[in-house]
Amino acid sequence: MWLVSATILSPPVSIPNLHCKVIRMPKPHYGALKCSFGYSRLRVSSLKNQLPDSATPPEEKGKKLSSSGNKMGGGKGFDYGWLPAFPHVLIASMSNFIFGYHIGVMNGPIVSVARELGFEGNSFIEGLVVSIFIAGAFIGSLSAGPLADKFGCRFTFKIDTIPLILGAIVSAKAHSLNDILGGRFLVGLGIGANTVLVPIYISEVAPTRYRGALGSLCQIGTCLGIIASLFLGIPSENDPHWWRTMLYIASVPGFVVALGMQFAVESPRWLCKAGRIDEAKTVIRELCCASKVENAIEEFQSVSTSDGSDLDSRWSEILEEPHSRVAFIGGTLFVLQQFAGINGVLYFSSLTFQDVGIQNSALASLLVGLTNFAGALCALYLIDREGRQKLLIGSYLGMAISMFLVAFAVEFPLDEQLGNNLSILGTIMYIFSFAIGAGPVTGIIIPELSSTRTRGKIMGFSFSTHWACNFVVGLFFLELVEKFGVATVYAGFGAVSLVAAAFAYYFIIETKGRSLEEIERSLNLKA
Repeated sequence: MWLVSATILSPPVSIPNLHCKVIRMPKPHYGALKCSFGYSRLRVSSLKNQLPDSATPPEEKGKKLSSSGNKMGGGKGFDYGWLPAFPHVLIASMSNFIFGYHIGVMNGPIVSVARELGFEGNSFIEGLVVSIFIAGAFIGSLSAGPLADKFGCRFTFKIDTIPLILGAIVSAKAHSLNDILGGRFLVGLGIGANTVLVPIYISEVAPTRYRGALGSLCQIGTCLGIIASLFLGIPSENDPHWWRTMLYIASVPGFVVALGMQFAVESPRWLCKAGRIDEAKTVIRELCCASKVENAIEEFQSVSTSDGSDLDSRWSEILEEPHSRVAFIGGTLFVLQQFAGINGVLYFSSLTFQDVGIQNSALASLLVGLTNFAGALCALYLIDREGRQKLLIGSYLGMAISMFLVAFAVEFPLDEQLGNNLSILGTIMYIFSFAIGAGPVTGIIIPELSSTRTRGKIMGFSFSTHWACNFVVGLFFLELVEKFGVATVYAGFGAVSLVAAAFAYYFIIETKGRSLEEIERSLNLKA
Protein backbone atom coordinates (compact mmCIF):
# COMPACT_ATOMS: atom_id res chain seq x y z
CA MET A 1 0.00 0.00 0.00
CA TRP A 2 2.44 3.19 2.32
CA LEU A 3 3.32 5.12 0.51
CA VAL A 4 12.95 13.94 3.65
CA SER A 5 15.95 16.25 4.78
CA ALA A 6 17.06 17.61 8.05
CA THR A 7 17.81 20.90 6.33
CA ILE A 8 14.29 22.02 7.20
CA LEU A 9 15.11 21.80 10.89
CA SER A 10 17.30 24.21 12.74
CA PRO A 11 20.59 22.69 13.92
CA PRO A 12 20.75 21.54 17.52
CA VAL A 13 22.07 24.09 20.02
CA SER A 14 23.31 23.44 23.51
CA ILE A 15 21.60 24.73 26.63
CA PRO A 16 23.90 25.43 29.58
CA ASN A 17 23.00 24.33 33.10
CA LEU A 18 20.57 21.71 31.88
CA HIS A 19 20.14 19.14 34.64
CA CYS A 20 18.58 15.75 34.01
CA LYS A 21 17.33 13.38 36.64
CA VAL A 22 18.08 9.71 36.04
CA ILE A 23 15.34 7.36 37.18
CA ARG A 24 16.52 3.91 38.18
CA MET A 25 14.01 1.14 37.83
CA PRO A 26 14.29 -1.66 40.41
CA LYS A 27 13.46 -4.50 38.01
CA PRO A 28 11.97 -5.02 34.58
CA HIS A 29 8.19 -4.94 34.73
CA TYR A 30 6.24 -3.65 31.78
CA GLY A 31 3.62 -2.01 33.95
CA ALA A 32 6.27 0.22 35.52
CA LEU A 33 8.57 0.76 32.57
CA LYS A 34 9.77 4.23 31.80
CA CYS A 35 8.18 3.99 28.40
CA SER A 36 6.74 7.21 27.10
CA PHE A 37 4.94 8.77 24.20
CA GLY A 38 7.72 11.37 24.26
CA TYR A 39 6.07 12.79 27.35
CA SER A 40 8.55 15.42 28.49
CA ARG A 41 11.60 13.23 28.91
CA LEU A 42 13.47 16.44 29.69
CA ARG A 43 11.29 18.99 31.47
CA VAL A 44 12.99 22.31 30.97
CA SER A 45 11.77 25.86 30.81
CA SER A 46 12.51 25.98 27.09
CA LEU A 47 9.34 23.97 26.49
CA LYS A 48 7.34 27.17 26.74
CA ASN A 49 9.66 28.74 24.23
CA GLN A 50 9.10 25.83 21.80
CA LEU A 51 12.67 24.57 21.68
CA PRO A 52 12.01 20.84 21.95
CA ASP A 53 15.10 19.65 20.11
CA SER A 54 17.62 22.03 21.58
CA ALA A 55 19.49 19.72 23.90
CA THR A 56 19.85 16.57 21.89
CA PRO A 57 19.78 15.79 18.18
CA PRO A 58 17.44 12.99 17.10
CA GLU A 59 20.26 10.51 16.51
CA GLU A 60 21.66 10.92 20.03
CA LYS A 61 18.16 10.85 21.46
CA GLY A 62 17.57 7.48 19.83
CA LYS A 63 20.83 6.14 21.26
CA LYS A 64 19.93 7.29 24.74
CA LEU A 65 16.53 5.70 24.49
CA SER A 66 18.07 2.43 23.39
CA SER A 67 20.59 2.58 26.20
CA SER A 68 17.92 3.26 28.79
CA GLY A 69 15.92 0.31 27.48
CA ASN A 70 18.88 -1.99 28.07
CA LYS A 71 19.36 -0.68 31.59
CA MET A 72 15.71 -1.15 32.41
CA GLY A 73 16.05 -4.79 31.55
CA GLY A 74 19.22 -5.03 33.58
CA GLY A 75 20.89 -6.50 30.52
CA LYS A 76 18.99 -9.74 31.23
CA GLY A 77 15.30 -9.24 30.47
CA PHE A 78 13.36 -8.31 27.40
CA ASP A 79 11.98 -4.80 26.99
CA TYR A 80 8.18 -4.97 27.21
CA GLY A 81 7.50 -1.26 26.80
CA TRP A 82 5.60 -1.89 23.56
CA LEU A 83 3.25 -4.46 25.06
CA PRO A 84 0.47 -2.25 26.53
CA ALA A 85 -0.13 -0.58 23.14
CA PHE A 86 0.27 -3.76 21.09
CA PRO A 87 -3.29 -5.20 21.34
CA HIS A 88 -4.80 -1.88 20.23
CA VAL A 89 -2.33 -1.55 17.36
CA LEU A 90 -2.97 -5.15 16.34
CA ILE A 91 -6.72 -4.57 16.03
CA ALA A 92 -6.11 -1.49 13.88
CA SER A 93 -3.61 -3.40 11.71
CA MET A 94 -6.28 -6.00 10.95
CA SER A 95 -7.66 -3.33 8.59
CA ASN A 96 -4.47 -3.64 6.54
CA PHE A 97 -4.96 -7.40 6.44
CA ILE A 98 -8.29 -6.68 4.73
CA PHE A 99 -6.49 -4.39 2.27
CA GLY A 100 -3.92 -7.06 1.43
CA TYR A 101 -6.61 -9.72 1.09
CA HIS A 102 -8.52 -7.65 -1.45
CA ILE A 103 -5.32 -6.94 -3.41
CA GLY A 104 -4.90 -10.65 -4.02
CA VAL A 105 -8.48 -11.92 -3.90
CA MET A 106 -9.10 -11.27 -7.61
CA ASN A 107 -5.63 -12.17 -8.86
CA GLY A 108 -6.42 -15.83 -9.56
CA PRO A 109 -10.26 -16.11 -9.56
CA ILE A 110 -10.78 -13.22 -12.02
CA VAL A 111 -11.07 -15.74 -14.88
CA SER A 112 -13.86 -17.62 -13.08
CA VAL A 113 -15.63 -14.36 -12.21
CA ALA A 114 -15.45 -13.20 -15.82
CA ARG A 115 -16.77 -16.51 -17.16
CA GLU A 116 -19.69 -16.68 -14.73
CA LEU A 117 -20.74 -13.03 -15.06
CA GLY A 118 -20.35 -12.87 -18.81
CA PHE A 119 -17.36 -10.66 -19.56
CA GLU A 120 -14.71 -13.29 -20.26
CA GLY A 121 -12.15 -12.12 -22.80
CA ASN A 122 -12.81 -8.42 -22.20
CA SER A 123 -9.48 -7.35 -20.71
CA PHE A 124 -10.70 -3.83 -19.95
CA ILE A 125 -13.65 -5.07 -17.87
CA GLU A 126 -11.46 -7.64 -16.13
CA GLY A 127 -9.01 -4.90 -15.18
CA LEU A 128 -11.89 -2.71 -14.03
CA VAL A 129 -13.23 -5.44 -11.73
CA VAL A 130 -9.77 -5.93 -10.22
CA SER A 131 -9.15 -2.23 -9.61
CA ILE A 132 -12.59 -0.57 -9.26
CA PHE A 133 -12.19 -0.49 -5.53
CA ILE A 134 -9.36 2.02 -6.02
CA ALA A 135 -11.90 4.61 -7.16
CA GLY A 136 -13.86 3.96 -3.96
CA ALA A 137 -10.64 4.12 -1.97
CA PHE A 138 -9.94 7.61 -3.34
CA ILE A 139 -13.26 8.85 -1.98
CA GLY A 140 -12.85 6.89 1.25
CA SER A 141 -9.44 8.39 2.00
CA LEU A 142 -10.67 11.94 1.44
CA SER A 143 -13.67 11.30 3.71
CA ALA A 144 -11.84 9.52 6.53
CA GLY A 145 -9.40 12.36 7.30
CA PRO A 146 -11.99 14.96 8.33
CA LEU A 147 -14.00 12.30 10.21
CA ALA A 148 -10.91 11.27 12.18
CA ASP A 149 -10.14 14.90 13.04
CA LYS A 150 -13.72 15.54 14.13
CA PHE A 151 -14.84 12.28 15.77
CA GLY A 152 -11.62 10.40 16.50
CA CYS A 153 -10.18 7.25 14.94
CA ARG A 154 -12.04 4.73 17.10
CA PHE A 155 -15.50 5.92 16.09
CA THR A 156 -14.47 6.29 12.45
CA PHE A 157 -13.08 2.74 12.41
CA LYS A 158 -16.48 1.43 13.49
CA ILE A 159 -18.29 3.35 10.75
CA ASP A 160 -15.70 2.21 8.23
CA THR A 161 -16.43 -1.49 8.79
CA ILE A 162 -19.93 -1.06 7.32
CA PRO A 163 -18.89 -0.67 3.64
CA LEU A 164 -16.16 -3.28 4.12
CA ILE A 165 -18.61 -5.93 5.29
CA LEU A 166 -21.46 -4.98 2.94
CA GLY A 167 -19.13 -4.69 -0.05
CA ALA A 168 -17.67 -8.16 0.49
CA ILE A 169 -21.13 -9.74 0.83
CA VAL A 170 -22.56 -7.89 -2.19
CA SER A 171 -19.56 -9.00 -4.27
CA ALA A 172 -19.94 -12.60 -3.13
CA LYS A 173 -23.65 -12.65 -4.08
CA ALA A 174 -23.12 -10.87 -7.42
CA HIS A 175 -25.03 -12.15 -10.45
CA SER A 176 -24.20 -9.33 -12.86
CA LEU A 177 -21.35 -7.02 -13.75
CA ASN A 178 -23.04 -4.12 -11.96
CA ASP A 179 -23.32 -6.19 -8.76
CA ILE A 180 -19.64 -7.06 -8.65
CA LEU A 181 -18.61 -3.50 -9.50
CA GLY A 182 -20.89 -2.06 -6.81
CA GLY A 183 -19.58 -4.46 -4.19
CA ARG A 184 -15.97 -3.76 -5.06
CA PHE A 185 -16.62 -0.03 -4.93
CA LEU A 186 -18.05 -0.33 -1.39
CA VAL A 187 -15.01 -2.33 -0.34
CA GLY A 188 -12.84 0.41 -1.80
CA LEU A 189 -14.56 3.04 0.34
CA GLY A 190 -13.67 1.08 3.45
CA ILE A 191 -10.13 0.33 2.33
CA GLY A 192 -9.43 3.96 1.48
CA ALA A 193 -10.63 5.07 4.89
CA ASN A 194 -8.52 2.39 6.59
CA THR A 195 -5.31 3.45 4.88
CA VAL A 196 -5.76 6.88 6.46
CA LEU A 197 -7.01 5.77 9.87
CA VAL A 198 -4.50 3.05 10.72
CA PRO A 199 -1.28 5.14 10.49
CA ILE A 200 -2.92 8.02 12.38
CA TYR A 201 -4.16 5.74 15.14
CA ILE A 202 -0.85 3.91 15.57
CA SER A 203 1.21 7.11 15.55
CA GLU A 204 -0.96 8.64 18.28
CA VAL A 205 -1.24 5.53 20.48
CA ALA A 206 2.25 4.01 20.22
CA PRO A 207 5.05 5.13 22.56
CA THR A 208 7.67 7.23 20.80
CA ARG A 209 10.40 4.63 21.14
CA TYR A 210 8.32 1.93 19.42
CA ARG A 211 6.26 4.07 17.04
CA GLY A 212 8.13 3.02 13.92
CA ALA A 213 8.14 -0.70 14.73
CA LEU A 214 4.46 -0.73 15.65
CA GLY A 215 3.69 1.32 12.55
CA SER A 216 5.40 -1.35 10.45
CA LEU A 217 2.60 -3.72 11.44
CA CYS A 218 0.55 -1.96 8.73
CA GLN A 219 2.84 -3.36 6.04
CA ILE A 220 3.00 -6.75 7.73
CA GLY A 221 -0.79 -6.90 7.88
CA THR A 222 -1.00 -6.10 4.17
CA CYS A 223 1.53 -8.81 3.33
CA LEU A 224 -0.30 -11.42 5.40
CA GLY A 225 -3.57 -10.49 3.70
CA ILE A 226 -2.02 -11.00 0.26
CA ILE A 227 -0.54 -14.35 1.28
CA ALA A 228 -3.84 -15.50 2.82
CA SER A 229 -5.77 -14.63 -0.35
CA LEU A 230 -3.27 -16.53 -2.49
CA PHE A 231 -3.54 -19.67 -0.37
CA LEU A 232 -7.31 -19.46 -0.21
CA GLY A 233 -7.42 -18.97 -3.97
CA ILE A 234 -5.81 -22.34 -4.71
CA PRO A 235 -9.17 -24.24 -4.88
CA SER A 236 -10.43 -21.75 -7.49
CA GLU A 237 -8.44 -23.62 -10.14
CA ASN A 238 -10.77 -26.61 -9.73
CA ASP A 239 -13.95 -24.96 -8.41
CA PRO A 240 -15.32 -22.24 -10.72
CA HIS A 241 -17.57 -20.91 -7.94
CA TRP A 242 -14.87 -20.72 -5.24
CA TRP A 243 -14.46 -16.98 -5.75
CA ARG A 244 -17.79 -16.44 -3.97
CA THR A 245 -16.49 -18.26 -0.90
CA MET A 246 -13.34 -16.12 -0.93
CA LEU A 247 -15.41 -12.94 -0.98
CA TYR A 248 -17.66 -14.15 1.82
CA ILE A 249 -14.50 -14.84 3.85
CA ALA A 250 -13.39 -11.25 3.14
CA SER A 251 -16.24 -9.99 5.34
CA VAL A 252 -14.91 -11.80 8.45
CA PRO A 253 -11.97 -9.43 9.21
CA GLY A 254 -14.42 -6.52 9.03
CA PHE A 255 -16.44 -8.05 11.84
CA VAL A 256 -13.21 -8.61 13.80
CA VAL A 257 -12.24 -4.93 13.48
CA ALA A 258 -15.73 -3.77 14.47
CA LEU A 259 -15.70 -5.99 17.55
CA GLY A 260 -12.09 -5.21 18.44
CA MET A 261 -12.67 -1.47 18.34
CA GLN A 262 -15.23 -1.91 21.13
CA PHE A 263 -12.29 -2.74 23.38
CA ALA A 264 -9.56 -0.60 21.82
CA VAL A 265 -8.68 2.77 23.35
CA GLU A 266 -9.24 6.11 21.68
CA SER A 267 -6.16 8.17 20.89
CA PRO A 268 -5.22 10.12 24.04
CA ARG A 269 -4.06 12.98 21.83
CA TRP A 270 -7.47 13.26 20.19
CA LEU A 271 -9.22 13.02 23.59
CA CYS A 272 -7.08 15.87 24.88
CA LYS A 273 -7.79 17.91 21.74
CA ALA A 274 -11.51 17.29 22.26
CA GLY A 275 -11.33 18.53 25.87
CA ARG A 276 -11.92 15.07 27.37
CA ILE A 277 -8.93 15.31 29.69
CA ASP A 278 -10.04 12.71 32.25
CA GLU A 279 -10.55 10.11 29.54
CA ALA A 280 -7.16 10.96 28.07
CA LYS A 281 -5.54 10.42 31.45
CA THR A 282 -7.22 7.04 31.79
CA VAL A 283 -5.90 5.94 28.39
CA ILE A 284 -2.38 7.12 29.22
CA ARG A 285 -2.42 5.09 32.44
CA GLU A 286 -3.41 2.02 30.45
CA LEU A 287 -0.85 2.51 27.69
CA CYS A 288 2.04 3.72 29.83
CA CYS A 289 2.08 4.33 33.56
CA ALA A 290 0.47 6.64 36.12
CA SER A 291 3.63 8.68 36.74
CA LYS A 292 3.62 9.96 33.14
CA VAL A 293 0.04 11.22 33.02
CA GLU A 294 0.54 14.88 33.91
CA ASN A 295 3.66 15.17 31.76
CA ALA A 296 1.78 13.69 28.83
CA ILE A 297 -1.15 16.08 29.14
CA GLU A 298 1.23 19.02 29.40
CA GLU A 299 3.02 17.81 26.28
CA PHE A 300 -0.23 17.44 24.32
CA GLN A 301 -1.43 20.87 25.34
CA SER A 302 1.82 22.44 24.15
CA VAL A 303 0.62 22.04 20.55
CA SER A 304 -3.18 22.02 20.79
CA THR A 305 -6.02 23.52 22.74
CA SER A 306 -8.29 21.47 25.01
CA ASP A 307 -11.54 23.30 24.31
CA GLY A 308 -12.52 21.36 21.19
CA SER A 309 -11.71 24.19 18.77
CA ASP A 310 -9.02 22.10 17.04
CA LEU A 311 -11.69 19.60 16.01
CA ASP A 312 -13.04 22.03 13.42
CA SER A 313 -10.02 22.50 11.18
CA ARG A 314 -10.67 23.44 7.54
CA TRP A 315 -9.34 21.87 4.36
CA SER A 316 -7.91 25.25 3.38
CA GLU A 317 -5.53 25.10 6.35
CA ILE A 318 -3.34 22.54 4.59
CA LEU A 319 -2.46 25.33 2.15
CA GLU A 320 -0.91 27.33 5.01
CA GLU A 321 2.53 26.87 6.56
CA PRO A 322 3.69 24.57 8.09
CA HIS A 323 0.83 22.30 6.98
CA SER A 324 1.42 22.96 3.28
CA ARG A 325 5.02 21.78 3.59
CA VAL A 326 3.94 18.47 5.12
CA ALA A 327 1.13 18.05 2.56
CA PHE A 328 3.68 18.62 -0.22
CA ILE A 329 6.02 16.01 1.25
CA GLY A 330 3.21 13.51 1.76
CA GLY A 331 1.73 13.92 -1.70
CA THR A 332 5.12 13.80 -3.42
CA LEU A 333 6.20 10.69 -1.52
CA PHE A 334 3.12 8.82 -2.69
CA VAL A 335 3.42 10.03 -6.29
CA LEU A 336 7.00 8.78 -6.39
CA GLN A 337 6.11 5.55 -4.59
CA GLN A 338 3.40 4.66 -7.09
CA PHE A 339 5.27 5.70 -10.22
CA ALA A 340 8.28 3.73 -9.01
CA GLY A 341 6.09 0.81 -10.11
CA ILE A 342 5.16 -1.18 -7.02
CA ASN A 343 1.51 -1.74 -7.91
CA GLY A 344 2.33 -2.47 -11.50
CA VAL A 345 4.38 -5.36 -10.15
CA LEU A 346 1.93 -6.47 -7.44
CA TYR A 347 -1.42 -6.23 -9.22
CA PHE A 348 -0.14 -7.85 -12.41
CA SER A 349 2.64 -10.01 -10.98
CA SER A 350 1.48 -13.16 -12.78
CA LEU A 351 1.73 -11.58 -16.25
CA THR A 352 5.01 -9.88 -15.42
CA PHE A 353 6.61 -13.13 -14.28
CA GLN A 354 5.40 -14.88 -17.44
CA ASP A 355 7.33 -12.34 -19.51
CA VAL A 356 10.50 -13.16 -17.58
CA GLY A 357 10.16 -16.93 -17.60
CA ILE A 358 7.86 -18.04 -14.72
CA GLN A 359 4.67 -19.62 -16.09
CA ASN A 360 3.08 -20.72 -12.78
CA SER A 361 1.13 -17.60 -11.75
CA ALA A 362 0.21 -18.88 -8.28
CA LEU A 363 3.85 -19.65 -7.48
CA ALA A 364 4.95 -16.25 -8.76
CA SER A 365 2.38 -14.38 -6.67
CA LEU A 366 3.20 -16.41 -3.56
CA LEU A 367 6.91 -15.68 -4.03
CA VAL A 368 6.11 -11.96 -4.22
CA GLY A 369 3.98 -12.14 -1.08
CA LEU A 370 6.59 -13.99 0.97
CA THR A 371 9.34 -11.61 -0.16
CA ASN A 372 7.18 -8.62 0.78
CA PHE A 373 6.57 -10.16 4.19
CA ALA A 374 10.28 -10.80 4.80
CA GLY A 375 11.11 -7.20 3.91
CA ALA A 376 8.38 -5.90 6.23
CA LEU A 377 9.87 -7.91 9.11
CA CYS A 378 13.26 -6.32 8.41
CA ALA A 379 11.63 -2.89 8.40
CA LEU A 380 10.04 -3.60 11.78
CA TYR A 381 13.51 -4.31 13.21
CA LEU A 382 15.37 -1.46 11.50
CA ILE A 383 13.01 1.52 11.43
CA ASP A 384 13.52 2.67 15.03
CA ARG A 385 17.21 1.82 14.94
CA GLU A 386 18.36 3.29 11.62
CA GLY A 387 15.70 5.95 11.17
CA ARG A 388 13.14 6.75 8.50
CA GLN A 389 15.34 8.71 6.12
CA LYS A 390 18.04 6.04 5.81
CA LEU A 391 15.49 3.33 5.13
CA LEU A 392 13.76 5.42 2.45
CA ILE A 393 16.99 6.26 0.63
CA GLY A 394 18.33 2.71 0.82
CA SER A 395 14.98 1.28 -0.23
CA TYR A 396 14.65 3.41 -3.35
CA LEU A 397 18.28 2.84 -4.35
CA GLY A 398 17.71 -0.91 -4.04
CA MET A 399 14.53 -0.62 -6.12
CA ALA A 400 16.38 1.33 -8.82
CA ILE A 401 19.21 -1.21 -9.05
CA SER A 402 16.67 -4.05 -9.18
CA MET A 403 14.66 -2.51 -12.01
CA PHE A 404 17.78 -1.75 -14.04
CA LEU A 405 18.87 -5.36 -13.54
CA VAL A 406 15.54 -6.66 -14.89
CA ALA A 407 15.68 -4.23 -17.82
CA PHE A 408 19.21 -5.35 -18.68
CA ALA A 409 18.33 -9.04 -18.41
CA VAL A 410 15.29 -8.66 -20.69
CA GLU A 411 16.86 -6.33 -23.24
CA PHE A 412 20.37 -7.87 -23.45
CA PRO A 413 20.08 -11.58 -22.60
CA LEU A 414 23.53 -13.18 -22.78
CA ASP A 415 21.89 -16.53 -22.21
CA GLU A 416 18.16 -17.31 -22.01
CA GLN A 417 18.35 -19.17 -18.70
CA LEU A 418 20.73 -16.60 -17.22
CA GLY A 419 18.48 -13.79 -18.39
CA ASN A 420 15.44 -15.37 -16.77
CA ASN A 421 17.32 -15.93 -13.52
CA LEU A 422 18.54 -12.33 -13.44
CA SER A 423 15.02 -11.09 -14.13
CA ILE A 424 13.58 -13.17 -11.30
CA LEU A 425 16.36 -12.02 -8.97
CA GLY A 426 15.81 -8.37 -9.87
CA THR A 427 12.05 -8.59 -9.31
CA ILE A 428 12.45 -10.26 -5.91
CA MET A 429 15.10 -7.68 -4.92
CA TYR A 430 12.71 -4.92 -5.95
CA ILE A 431 9.85 -6.25 -3.80
CA PHE A 432 12.18 -6.77 -0.84
CA SER A 433 13.67 -3.28 -1.17
CA PHE A 434 10.21 -1.72 -1.33
CA ALA A 435 9.04 -3.59 1.76
CA ILE A 436 12.01 -2.40 3.82
CA GLY A 437 11.45 1.30 3.31
CA ALA A 438 9.28 2.77 0.56
CA GLY A 439 6.27 0.74 1.70
CA PRO A 440 6.10 1.11 5.50
CA VAL A 441 8.05 4.35 6.00
CA THR A 442 5.90 6.44 3.66
CA GLY A 443 2.76 5.68 5.64
CA ILE A 444 4.50 6.12 8.99
CA ILE A 445 6.32 9.40 8.47
CA ILE A 446 3.42 11.48 7.13
CA PRO A 447 1.31 11.37 10.34
CA GLU A 448 4.52 11.93 12.32
CA LEU A 449 5.16 15.18 10.45
CA SER A 450 1.52 16.31 10.47
CA SER A 451 0.13 18.64 13.12
CA THR A 452 -2.43 17.56 15.68
CA ARG A 453 -4.98 19.98 14.21
CA THR A 454 -4.76 18.84 10.56
CA ARG A 455 -3.32 15.32 10.76
CA GLY A 456 -6.45 13.67 9.37
CA LYS A 457 -6.81 16.05 6.44
CA ILE A 458 -3.13 15.87 5.48
CA MET A 459 -3.32 12.08 5.57
CA GLY A 460 -6.53 12.15 3.53
CA PHE A 461 -4.91 14.36 0.91
CA SER A 462 -1.74 12.26 0.79
CA PHE A 463 -3.56 8.95 0.44
CA SER A 464 -6.01 10.29 -2.12
CA THR A 465 -2.91 11.15 -4.16
CA HIS A 466 -1.71 7.59 -3.57
CA TRP A 467 -4.96 6.09 -4.84
CA ALA A 468 -5.15 8.36 -7.88
CA CYS A 469 -1.63 7.36 -8.94
CA ASN A 470 -2.35 3.74 -8.03
CA PHE A 471 -5.34 3.75 -10.38
CA VAL A 472 -3.38 5.31 -13.25
CA VAL A 473 -0.54 2.77 -12.95
CA GLY A 474 -2.95 -0.15 -12.71
CA LEU A 475 -4.96 1.03 -15.70
CA PHE A 476 -2.08 1.70 -18.08
CA PHE A 477 0.67 -0.66 -16.94
CA LEU A 478 -0.17 -3.52 -19.31
CA GLU A 479 -0.72 -1.13 -22.20
CA LEU A 480 2.70 0.44 -21.63
CA VAL A 481 4.32 -2.99 -21.44
CA GLU A 482 2.69 -4.01 -24.73
CA LYS A 483 3.73 -0.78 -26.44
CA PHE A 484 7.25 -0.26 -25.09
CA GLY A 485 8.21 -3.65 -23.62
CA VAL A 486 9.05 -4.78 -20.12
CA ALA A 487 12.63 -3.50 -20.26
CA THR A 488 11.69 0.10 -21.06
CA VAL A 489 8.87 0.26 -18.50
CA TYR A 490 11.03 -1.23 -15.76
CA ALA A 491 13.91 1.12 -16.62
CA GLY A 492 11.41 3.98 -16.17
CA PHE A 493 10.49 2.60 -12.75
CA GLY A 494 14.18 2.54 -11.88
CA ALA A 495 14.62 6.17 -12.92
CA VAL A 496 11.68 7.27 -10.77
CA SER A 497 13.19 5.32 -7.86
CA LEU A 498 16.40 7.33 -8.19
CA VAL A 499 14.39 10.57 -8.10
CA ALA A 500 12.61 9.31 -4.98
CA ALA A 501 15.92 8.55 -3.26
CA ALA A 502 17.12 12.09 -4.01
CA PHE A 503 13.84 13.54 -2.71
CA ALA A 504 14.20 11.58 0.53
CA TYR A 505 17.76 12.83 0.95
CA TYR A 506 16.92 16.50 0.51
CA PHE A 507 13.44 16.79 1.99
CA ILE A 508 12.73 14.09 4.58
CA ILE A 509 12.95 15.14 8.21
CA GLU A 510 14.18 12.45 10.58
CA THR A 511 11.51 11.65 13.19
CA LYS A 512 13.13 8.69 14.95
CA GLY A 513 13.05 8.99 18.76
CA ARG A 514 11.06 12.24 18.78
CA SER A 515 7.53 12.70 20.04
CA LEU A 516 4.84 14.00 17.72
CA GLU A 517 4.71 17.19 19.77
CA GLU A 518 8.47 17.76 19.48
CA ILE A 519 8.26 17.38 15.71
CA GLU A 520 5.28 19.72 15.46
CA ARG A 521 6.93 22.44 17.55
CA SER A 522 10.06 22.22 15.40
CA LEU A 523 8.05 22.68 12.21
CA ASN A 524 6.09 25.55 13.75
CA LEU A 525 9.34 27.36 14.50
CA LYS A 526 10.20 27.22 10.79
CA ALA A 527 6.77 28.37 9.59
